[in-house]
Amino acid sequence: MTPARAAVASPTPSNRSRDDYRLIGGAGGRAEAAGLVNAAWYQCPVPRADLKALMKRDDAHALRDTTLWYALILGAGALFVHGWFAGWSAWALLPAYLLYATLYSSPSDSRWHECGHGTAFKTRWMNDVVYQLACFQLTRRPTRWRWSHARHHTDTLVTGRDPEFNVTLPPDIPALLLNLFALKNVPTELWTTLRHAVGHISAEEKTYIPEMAWPSAVRTARAWVLADGLIIGAALATQSWLPLLLLGPLPSMAGAWLMHLLGLTQHAGLPENVLDHRLNSRTIRMGPVLRFLYWNMNYHVEHHMFPLVPYHALPKLHALMKADCPPPCTSTPQALAEVLSAIWRQRGDTGFFIARPLPIRP
Repeated sequence: MTPARAAVASPTPSNRSRDDYRLIGGAGGRAEAAGLVNAAWYQCPVPRADLKALMKRDDAHALRDTTLWYALILGAGALFVHGWFAGWSAWALLPAYLLYATLYSSPSDSRWHECGHGTAFKTRWMNDVVYQLACFQLTRRPTRWRWSHARHHTDTLVTGRDPEFNVTLPPDIPALLLNLFALKNVPTELWTTLRHAVGHISAEEKTYIPEMAWPSAVRTARAWVLADGLIIGAALATQSWLPLLLLGPLPSMAGAWLMHLLGLTQHAGLPENVLDHRLNSRTIRMGPVLRFLYWNMNYHVEHHMFPLVPYHALPKLHALMKADCPPPCTSTPQALAEVLSAIWRQRGDTGFFIARPLPIRP
C-alpha cells in the first residue's frame, strides 16, 4: 500500500519573496526548469461514462439560478431605494444597502467564473452576456480575466506563472484587509481600464493575453469608460448619489466582502508548485444558501481537476471523487479559521503550508 501522491512536487522555499510572483523576472523560469509549466496534473479515477454524463451542459439550471439571483438583486435594490426616498435613518439604510451590494457584487464572482469557462449555459451567447454583466458588477476587466484564469488553470499556484494568487508570500496583511471591501482591487482595475482604453497592454499582461485578444481588451475598456461616465452623468443630472450607489464601482466594493472571504478558502495556505489539485485546492461543505450564492465553487478540488463539469453537477462529481481526495473542510467557518491561521503563520515562515492528507490506495 502506497500513498497517492502529486505527480511533481516542489516545496515552497522558506525565503519566498513577493518578487517571485512577478510574471516577468519572477520564479517562472525556475518553475519551467522544474517541469511545472503546462504540465500533466494528477486526475482522480472517474469512470469515463460518468464523467461524460456530468459534462453535459444545459440552459435550464443557469437560467433558473440567474433569474433568481437578479430577482434578489432587484428586490434588495427596491428596498434600499424605498428607504432612501422614505427618509430612513443611516442606521436603517446601511443594512439594506449592504444586502443589495453583497448580492450585486459577491455572487458575480462565481457567475463570472462559470460563464468564463463556458459551462454555466449550453448556449454560448448566454454565457457571454452573463459573463460581461458579472465582470461589470465586479469591476473586473473581462478580457484580461478570461485569459488570466486560463493561465490559473494550466499553472495553478505555480509561482511566477499564475497571475491569480490572492495571497502571496509573505502575506500582505494590509492589502488583504483593504480587499474586504475591494479598496485595493477596484481602484487598480479602474486605473488599468483607463490604461487599456488608450490602447496600452502591459508587458506582464502580454505574457498571458494573446495578441489576438488585445483589441478586445481595448474595446471593452472603452465601453466601461462610457458606462461609468453615464452613471456619473446620471448622478450629476439628478443631483443624487443614488445612481453611484446602485451601479458601478461603489456597490462592487461595498459588497465584495463575502466574495473575498470565500475566495481565500479556495487555495490560501496550501502548497505552491505541486501538480495535484487535491493538495493545492480546498473543498468545503457548505449550506444551500452559500452554495447558491457561490454556484458550488466550494467544490474547488473537483472544479480544478475537471473544469468542464458545470457547476450544478459538481456535487455528483464530488461523490465520485471523494474516496480519492482529502476529507473536505467541515464548514465555511472551519475553512476560514484554517486559512487565517496559516496566513498569520506565513508572515514569518514563508515555507509553511497546510499538508492535506491523501488517502491510501493499493
